[in-house]
Amino acid sequence: MKHIYFPAIVLFSLLWTSSLYAQQLDTYDTIGDNLLFRKEITGSAIIHTNGWGLEFRKGTNRSIFTKLMWEANLLEMKDAKEIKSINQFFTNTKSYFYGKLNAVYILRAGIGRQHMLNRKPYSGGVEVRLFYSGGLAAGFTKPVYLNILKPDQAAYRYIIVTERYNPDEHFPDNIYGRAGFFKGFDQLSVYPGAYAKVGLNIDFGTINQRPKTFEVGAVLDGFPKAIPTMAFRSPHNLFFTLYLSFGIGKRYD
Repeated sequence: MKHIYFPAIVLFSLLWTSSLYAQQLDTYDTIGDNLLFRKEITGSAIIHTNGWGLEFRKGTNRSIFTKLMWEANLLEMKDAKEIKSINQFFTNTKSYFYGKLNAVYILRAGIGRQHMLNRKPYSGGVEVRLFYSGGLAAGFTKPVYLNILKPDQAAYRYIIVTERYNPDEHFPDNIYGRAGFFKGFDQLSVYPGAYAKVGLNIDFGTINQRPKTFEVGAVLDGFPKAIPTMAFRSPHNLFFTLYLSFGIGKRYD
């Protein structure tokens, strides 16, 4: 749990700070180039407490202070108990995660709203928006394949074969390392679900038409059918993550 403390502190600090900004709202246009564009698209890179991801978002202004947005995310979702291992009894081995059954990826598609908490002054600064969103999620599992050492009795040596990880047969002394990244993509399993997200979006760009955003938030992904990740842990129905993201975009009519 220690690795989620820093994003949590940042999230709650910004929420508290934004409440102070909200008290300064007025009805005057203080955007630097004095133009209010109705549409916005943004692409972002995400780092979250269980991995990384990418996001595409499109928004439409409903008023000066409110924006309707559509979003799509693709993320890697690691298990908190993953520990990198290596077979030290052989040379040229590759690292792997002992006990990992599946690599998990989540695809999200949803809709939400942004509410402006403060407007960027003429002198520069930041614009802070509270946002919330939700929608459909799909979890994808790719089975883990490993290179396994097998004794060749005839030649009195070991041979290396690629097999799907089996906790009853594969152990630290006979695992040579991970197999290729693309091994197992032909055996994907799909887990339908849903997600909910909340946080703060901060625009620090100096050009209104070219927003640069920093975002901090929390997401809960839920799946009716539990997703297996580790051999020695129960499958997960819920994935709670905190995240930070950086995005660049375009505003237009």
